[in-house]
Amino acid sequence: MREITIATVQMKPILADQEENLIKMSDFIAKIATQQHVDLIVFPELATSGYELGVRVTEVAERVPGPTVNLLSQRASEFGVYIAFGMVTKEKVESILFNSAVLVGPEGDLVGIYNKVHLRGEQRMAFREGFKLPVFDTEMGKIGMMIGWDLAFPEVARSLALDGAELLCVLANWDANVMDEWRTYIRARAYENTIYIAAANRAGEDVTLTFGGESMIVGPRGQVYASLADEIDPETGQPAEGYCVARVDLDDVRRYREELQTLQARQPMVYRSIVRRY
Repeated sequence: MREITIATVQMKPILADQEENLIKMSDFIAKIATQQHVDLIVFPELATSGYELGVRVTEVAERVPGPTVNLLSQRASEFGVYIAFGMVTKEKVESILFNSAVLVGPEGDLVGIYNKVHLRGEQRMAFREGFKLPVFDTEMGKIGMMIGWDLAFPEVARSLALDGAELLCVLANWDANVMDEWRTYIRARAYENTIYIAAANRAGEDVTLTFGGESMIVGPRGQVYASLADEIDPETGQPAEGYCVARVDLDDVRRYREELQTLQARQPMVYRSIVRRY
């Protein structure tokens, strides 16, 4: 058995206020890690900055490693935990910005970074599209990361699964108006790929958007191990901040894949149209 404990955090970032958001993230990490042993904590997309940044996107962008990554790496080392979180990153060329997911490890090391591939709406004006779907080999197992709208594209989760991922971290800012899609996509991706999914969606509002929460941890047969679907802020009637925790066995991924043969029964030569432009 390869049992690990995962926590997904549902928080309300303050738009463009990195300092306050990092304080809130640090508080979540300390609270979660001191209440029980946990191996991985997953935060939402753009957790350090908020979503609708407009022209302020350049103000919050940082290189990796940089101050934000260094701080959260210290927290990871302090509590002996992996942390996945979303932030705006930049290349050496200042104008190249990415919507990124960063994974840091329990030794305070930078495990890896993923740049969002599928950009939607105004994000296309702010960010450069990513072009790789990396799988990170950790002491826990093999981890892939997805951001927001990536979830709507089955090719992303399937590619990560075929490259060995056993757990997908989904970091999202999913709109409250389309939460049925959120719930359906997460369970579908888990079923399709016989894989664990740790999905962290933010709560609260930015300028024009309201976010739907319902962060959850789902197993390779679509079973919901933990969820924040019923956590509502009594003052606003909107999804509340919080976190959910589940202990899972990554060996179940191999067991179900061998039992069901879904990946093994694929016929790639028949699927050529998948890689054609529409």
